[in-house]
Amino acid sequence: MSEIDLSDIDMAGIFGYVLVFDSGVGGLTIARELSDMAPSLALDYAADTGFFPYGDKSDTELRDRLPKVARALYEAIKPDVFVIACNTASTLALEEVRAALPCPVVGTVPAIKPAAALSQSGTIGLLATPGTVRRAYTDQLIAEFAKDTRVIKHGSLELVALAEAVARGETPDLEAFAAAQRALFDGAGGDAIDTIVLACTHFPLVRKELIQSAPRPVRYIDSGEAIARQTLRQLIGIAHKAPSAPANRAFITDAADGHTDLVAVFERFGFTPTLTVKVERNT
Repeated sequence: MSEIDLSDIDMAGIFGYVLVFDSGVGGLTIARELSDMAPSLALDYAADTGFFPYGDKSDTELRDRLPKVARALYEAIKPDVFVIACNTASTLALEEVRAALPCPVVGTVPAIKPAAALSQSGTIGLLATPGTVRRAYTDQLIAEFAKDTRVIKHGSLELVALAEAVARGETPDLEAFAAAQRALFDGAGGDAIDTIVLACTHFPLVRKELIQSAPRPVRYIDSGEAIARQTLRQLIGIAHKAPSAPANRAFITDAADGHTDLVAVFERFGFTPTLTVKVERNT
C-alpha cells in the first residue's frame, strides 16, 4: 500500500480522535507536534506512571506490560488512532500492541534515516535510553538506513530524569546535561559527530539545554514531525469516533501519590483533568 502524500492536503482540516501514549511526559512532545500540525484533532494523553521509567525494565517485563496497558487504555478511551510516543516501547513491542488493539497503532522509531542523510561528516550520534540502544530493531534501522554512516550510540537514563525535571519546572545545572551526552563526544570518533538523533521522546523537552551544554555546535534531530504526519495519514479516510467526553484529558495508570507534579505538566500542555486507568498487574 502506497503512503498517502500530505503535500496537497490541508492538514489543519484533518480531524479525528487520537490518544498519545508514553511511559511519562516525553510523549507530550509528539502531542504538541500533532496539535500544531492539525489543531482540529481531538487529543488525549496517557502516561504509564505505574511502570515508569521503561528504560530500566527488562524486555520480558515490557513485552508483558505493553499490550495490557495499551488494551486497558483503548477500552477506556477508544481513540481512532493509538500513538506509542516512546522509542523504547516501539522498538520492542510495536507488533504486540498492534495485535492487541482494533485501531491503527503508530510507533516511534529513532530518526536514523534523516540523520544519516543530513550528516556531512558521515558520523552521527544516537542519544537514547539504554533499552533503545541495545535493541535489535535499532541495529536494523542502522543497517538499512545508515550502512555507510558511523553511528556512535549512548544510552542515558539520567537524561530522562533531567527531562522530567525540566518538564516539572525545575532548572537542573547545565553540567548535568553536559555529563549526560559527554560519552558521545569523548568516545572514539566522537570528534566527527555533526548530527545527534534524540531517540527518546523526552529528549526534545531539553533540546535547548543539550545545545547549550554541548562542547561544540551540532545538529539535534528527532522524529516528532514524522510521527505526527504518519498519524494524520492514518486518520484520512477512516470513520471517526466521537470522544466519550471532551478531549484534552490526561490519563495515568497509578495515582498512589496523586502525581501532583505531573498534573501541573499536563496542564501546561493543555491536558486536564487527570484520570486514572487500572491495568492488570504483571505476574
